[in-house]
Amino acid sequence: MKELFKKWNNISLVKRIIVGLIIGTVLAFIRPNITNESLGNFVDIVSIFGSLFVGALKAIAPVLVFFLVMEALCKHKEGQKTNMKRVIALYLVGTFLAALCGVIISFLFPLELILPQAVTDAPSAPEGLDQVLKTLLLNLVDNPVHALITPNYMGILFWAVLIGLALRGAKEETKNVISNFSEAISSVVRHVISFAPFGIMGLIYDSIVTSGSDIFKNYFMLLVVLLGTMLFVAFVVNPIMVFTQIKTNPYPLVLTCIKKSGITAFFTRSSAANIPVNMKLSQDLQLNEDTYSVSIPLGATINMAGAAITISVMALAAVNTLGIQVDFATALILSVLSALAACGASGVAGGSLLLIPLACSLFGISNDIAMQVVGVGFIIGVLQDSTETALNSSTDVLFTATADYAQRIADGEKIDFKKILSNI
Repeated sequence: MKELFKKWNNISLVKRIIVGLIIGTVLAFIRPNITNESLGNFVDIVSIFGSLFVGALKAIAPVLVFFLVMEALCKHKEGQKTNMKRVIALYLVGTFLAALCGVIISFLFPLELILPQAVTDAPSAPEGLDQVLKTLLLNLVDNPVHALITPNYMGILFWAVLIGLALRGAKEETKNVISNFSEAISSVVRHVISFAPFGIMGLIYDSIVTSGSDIFKNYFMLLVVLLGTMLFVAFVVNPIMVFTQIKTNPYPLVLTCIKKSGITAFFTRSSAANIPVNMKLSQDLQLNEDTYSVSIPLGATINMAGAAITISVMALAAVNTLGIQVDFATALILSVLSALAACGASGVAGGSLLLIPLACSLFGISNDIAMQVVGVGFIIGVLQDSTETALNSSTDVLFTATADYAQRIADGEKIDFKKILSNI
């Protein structure tokens, strides 16, 4: 059994998911033609895999969020080098602007989802910003144990931040314990996600049997909005941010980062796995090693523009599906929340999807419904997650280079960008 599981994990997750999608789709289309009741009931068992997969994610997600955020904060060391301030500022502003773009484009092109299971407990629409803020504040101060059990993601985030900050002065041994717990839970998530092909097979089967072939149009439009927003951030928002810092044509640098880092990350689907590629590119860009040796690993953790887009777009799609009216002020809060959630995204493939319930909780959407939205995210995750990772990882190098060059320009150094880029 151990050898079988090892061989299973050695197969590319993307390939396994594609096979699961195909099998689930084929079974759903032949199901109406099965006249034998016993055989039909046997085929219907496929849908159970989807329920088990979503159930497992629903169980582990609250604990994952709690430990990821707490670990990220407690491991932060005070007294970082001053040239890191600009890098971190670019990371945080870039992630927020990406979330804001996701919100704005979702308002311009509102989407509704076809969820695998019928929604029977849709929340009532918030009456205004004051109600949203009141609910938000009350959820923040919920009992932390109750928040984990419920789960109340706003309370989980609040207590994780407080405990994480309080542990910054703790001994390294204590921080290592937190890190070990975080890694252990991430490992559990990786094992759960390794069975995503079976879950997706069940979800796509259930969706097609319940809603028909219309779901493909629905999924396609969702992908168009997600990928379109990510491309807009990569080729419009990021270049503008770079230009404000180095006051020269940003596109040669932007395209170099996408070509040398983004394409590799698209296929590895892991910002952490792409760190060596980004380190080499930073060296080729003649950046300060003291800067990029810290900023690149840090960026793989907190610079999550693609994740922020996924979280905000999917959350608003859930909101539209349930008929909840959202004003722009509330959407702005969602942008901030999506950016913060993205900074705590898990390093595993599809990790950003597990933060969607955190954003959904802002609108009172139950965990059961939010996890159905997560399930939809895994169905389209083959392209969504790859593009998200490409944006996240290439931006790590882009903003590191931008901060480094901007500091050197401010110090009076003349940088020959054309010569540097031509040698890469």
